[in-house]
Amino acid sequence: MGKYDLLVIGGGPSGMMAAGTAAKNGKKVLLLEKNANLGEKLKITGGGRCNITNATYDVRKFLSRFGESEQFLYSSFSRFGVRDTFDFFESRGLPLVVEARNRVFPKTQKASDVLKVMKKYVTRPTIDIIMNNPVLKIRKTENKITSVDTKNGTYSADNYIIATGGVSHPETGSTGDGFKWLKNLGHTVKNSSPNIVPLKVADKWVKDLSGISLSFMKISFYVNGKKAFSKTGKILFTHFGISGPLVLNLARKIADLLHEGEVTAQIDCYPDTDIGSLEKNILNIFNRNKNKSFKNIVHEITPLGLSNALIEFHIIPDITDKVHSISKQNRHRIAELLKAMPMTVVGLMGMSRAVVSDGGVPLTEVDMRTMRSKLISNLYLTGDILHINRPSGGYSLQLCWTTGYVAGQLK
Repeated sequence: MGKYDLLVIGGGPSGMMAAGTAAKNGKKVLLLEKNANLGEKLKITGGGRCNITNATYDVRKFLSRFGESEQFLYSSFSRFGVRDTFDFFESRGLPLVVEARNRVFPKTQKASDVLKVMKKYVTRPTIDIIMNNPVLKIRKTENKITSVDTKNGTYSADNYIIATGGVSHPETGSTGDGFKWLKNLGHTVKNSSPNIVPLKVADKWVKDLSGISLSFMKISFYVNGKKAFSKTGKILFTHFGISGPLVLNLARKIADLLHEGEVTAQIDCYPDTDIGSLEKNILNIFNRNKNKSFKNIVHEITPLGLSNALIEFHIIPDITDKVHSISKQNRHRIAELLKAMPMTVVGLMGMSRAVVSDGGVPLTEVDMRTMRSKLISNLYLTGDILHINRPSGGYSLQLCWTTGYVAGQLK
């Protein structure tokens, strides 16, 4: 067919991994990217630090976090797994560090350094890269792609990889183009929804805490007043609601609850202390500060940063009141509030705030041993183009490294 063995559409992590791997194996590769630069989304992952993978070396345990997709992923992860990712980056001069919850980052804490490694990986004599060149149409005859039309012309190859990502962070170019092409090629495409995304809440006290994060908080969710579940971890307050790893990983569950009715939540600021013990602690603080005003000691009875929130609930109408004048009943109400700070969840933030979105081609339509489409004989699919639910914490990028590497083998 064309002069290229492989044409890769999309210069993100899985596309670069696929292109570099194929070229390393002696293939002539063309990499097409719609943006002016490669790896736009890679630069912002992990808050600009790039959570490369998750240091869960046991494949079974690692893949258990992928829900229904787990059974499909063993063959590809046996070819390129977490240890391979460590070897790949560290052998190219980028040391990695393991942080809380087994998240793995470059030691430099810079996503730009991960991108440098990947750019170098695709800087090879047998790879042509064309930027600012969006694909407009993919042409096929029967069950084979014959060529792609782009802004700058038509290109052909023996094999093709679609690595255009999902629809999270559309400002980076992830606008779902690949999904449209795949539908036209005959593939099923599951609709996208924000998968790992912050929660929007109605309460002013939450938004007033924007920028504050609290570790080891227990949050319980309710539907129509009935408890659904509780989780404990770190919560980040934002100008629109709550975020942080704990909340992000619950987004899919919360989305399901929102379909059932009104969703409310309560934060337990002291999950290891029962309400009776908490009341005693508050009483001890009050006894030590009898002649001080409530506003001057409120910070001693709340986690750091939460004192203004407690004041906002107006349990103590006049915060200049002396502590000794506060009734037992109000002390109890303070303890109750600290054990159950209430909020109303009004929705999930949209795609622009999503760390990951689901949606894409069902794995039943892909040979996951090779990433080859079961419908189009010379097409391979990688990364977020596949319909796979996964948590935050490095799992999404590992999926890109794995599927990109396997597709790049062109088996």
